Amino acid sequence: MSRLLSKIIIVFVLLVLVYQPNLAQQNSEIVESSKFDTGKMWTFDFPPVDYLRETYGFEATEEWLEDVRLSALRIPGCTASFVSEDGLIMTNHHCSEGARDRVQKDGEDLKESAFYAETLEDERKVPRMYADQLVLIKDISDEIFAAMDEVKNDADKADARDQKIEQLEKEYSEETGLRCQIVSYFNGGRFALHGFKRYEDVRLVFIPEEKIAYFGGDFDNFTYPRYNLDCTFYRVYDDEGKPLKSTNFYKWSSDGALEDELIFVVGNPGTTNRLKTVSQLKYFRDVQYRNITFLLDELYNRLEAMKSVYPDRADDFEAVKTRWGNSQKVYHNIYEGLIDPYLMARKEDFENKIKEQVFADDELKEKFGSVWESIETTRDEMNKIGPKIYAYNTGYRFSSDHFKIATRLVEYYKQMQMDAEKRDEAYKGEELEKTLARVYPEEFDEVMELISLGVYLDYLKLNLGENELLNPLMNGEEGLDAAKYLVSKTKLNEKTFVDDLVQNPDKIAETNDPIINYVLSVIDEYNSLSERRTEIETTESVQENLLGQALYALYGTSIPPDANRTLRLGDGTLLGFNYNGTKTPLKTTFYGMYDRYYGFEGNYPWELPARWENAPVEFDLATPYNFVSLHDIVGGSSGSAVINSNAEVVGLAFDGNVHSIIGNFIYMPELNRMVSVSSQAMLESIDKVYKAKNLANELRNGKR
Repeated sequence: MSRLLSKIIIVFVLLVLVYQPNLAQQNSEIVESSKFDTGKMWTFDFPPVDYLRETYGFEATEEWLEDVRLSALRIPGCTASFVSEDGLIMTNHHCSEGARDRVQKDGEDLKESAFYAETLEDERKVPRMYADQLVLIKDISDEIFAAMDEVKNDADKADARDQKIEQLEKEYSEETGLRCQIVSYFNGGRFALHGFKRYEDVRLVFIPEEKIAYFGGDFDNFTYPRYNLDCTFYRVYDDEGKPLKSTNFYKWSSDGALEDELIFVVGNPGTTNRLKTVSQLKYFRDVQYRNITFLLDELYNRLEAMKSVYPDRADDFEAVKTRWGNSQKVYHNIYEGLIDPYLMARKEDFENKIKEQVFADDELKEKFGSVWESIETTRDEMNKIGPKIYAYNTGYRFSSDHFKIATRLVEYYKQMQMDAEKRDEAYKGEELEKTLARVYPEEFDEVMELISLGVYLDYLKLNLGENELLNPLMNGEEGLDAAKYLVSKTKLNEKTFVDDLVQNPDKIAETNDPIINYVLSVIDEYNSLSERRTEIETTESVQENLLGQALYALYGTSIPPDANRTLRLGDGTLLGFNYNGTKTPLKTTFYGMYDRYYGFEGNYPWELPARWENAPVEFDLATPYNFVSLHDIVGGSSGSAVINSNAEVVGLAFDGNVHSIIGNFIYMPELNRMVSVSSQAMLESIDKVYKAKNLANELRNGKR
């Protein structure tokens, strides 16, 4: 038997083995959901004391939980943590690029050179940077529900809820002097007041070069094994301008994360939608994520294809792809998850189990029995109007510059038809001049716009189908051909033409420009549909509150609520995973980084900063670098400390693998993994490569 024939037979057998279970999985009757499909992002409002004891034999005392909570911080967009008694805090490099650029001095390039403040005097205060510490938690559910019970219909209930929240936030902020906000859990099944102490004097201590922090760039993003030194250190100062004395901080572990050891991730995950109903998920699948995924996928792929058409612009196209690459991968993989029959069947099973319990109890049935039908009704209406809303919203970031210009002109025209006092603030006085200055973009790239315009026209057709509104825009063409046709019929790419319309707004409706005509023809219906969407979402939010109350009545705090930027505690252990016919290691080492560097001959994005090209002799290449673990994180968790049961830092979370992306809707531990940089790698690098001895000693000792 030939070697080729043998390979064909092996591939056929593998396909059969893989394909048959997938067919079975599509049958919702044999798909079983898990209690923890909602994840393991536990709140500090309802700490999982019993669960940790029963699962791991770990006793999470009140003292331990308080220390862990007060050691964690929330910073803009990410998480940070105290790691010394002298106010030193740790987060990710990718959470710190803006801060780095804001403290950079003339002639510096900290992105390339890194930064280290050897003394306190060298530490640089970061403008607009702050760190929030959660110091107060109070359940105020009864007060919110009492206000809602005083009124009857959904719209009034939503207003009563929002007014009560605003009132309580103001009262508690004035009473405590803290920054107080009310958060909802279980889709509004519970409400809590959180009080934050804000530190606004935050100074940069250390940040590595971007090349080592984001080694492998967009190509390696969401993959594993990884080799990223994705860390940054700041220091918090008190009101007197001295390093803050922090009683609560995570000590540094010299051993790092050990196999089979219980470890925790402590952070502020952004948003998940795991408690959404199946009808809501189908809307995400069929309208919302379908649309955004289409735009990003098409733009990404067409930029690559256009490299051969415009070879002199290949680098420009690659730069745009890199800028959008992260979002494209996120939305693409979420959409892939939503169209997976297995995932939807698993969500249906989870929902059916809840329904069965509700309908089996007369009291629960009376109170919550209509929730799913009500939400399905609102989603049915959104399914009808959603595509039009997406197609008519021509001014948002994914549309082309031509359509953005047209939208700004039409809005300007509409505003100028009103009496001056009735206009929006952006069209009054000095603000009007600023608004008009933004009508035409600072740069108009005709080649890039041709690509974007072709994608956007196909996007309109995706949502509107064969529609007479599109005939003047596309003339029956698609993609690049449609874009070329439209460019030949419009003058919106000519700045003099646009400037003339700005000076003479009455001309805008008379130009007979096809893009302006399109916007004029849809803008009123778009505004009307947007108002209807707001009404639908208001009604639905009250039904979601009821759904949350039902979940809470059934499960209490034995399952965690959806993530919502509140502080969470996640449990897990080191655990690899199998994919593409191979097995991932639990951890990587610096040996692997250099293998990748030399394997790609140091080419982008596997370049190394100069200081890393030849590491010092004393640097231990066998040091554990990045590791994967069975923890549940999403965006916002970046910068979260990974600690052991002694509240010692064993790592710093910076990413998830590609299988974690669908975690927005469901947590599936079979493949979902968190990726972290190890405590050993950070310390070894800071000490041996950067020669930052003071920082290294502070991490070891927990103080300067």
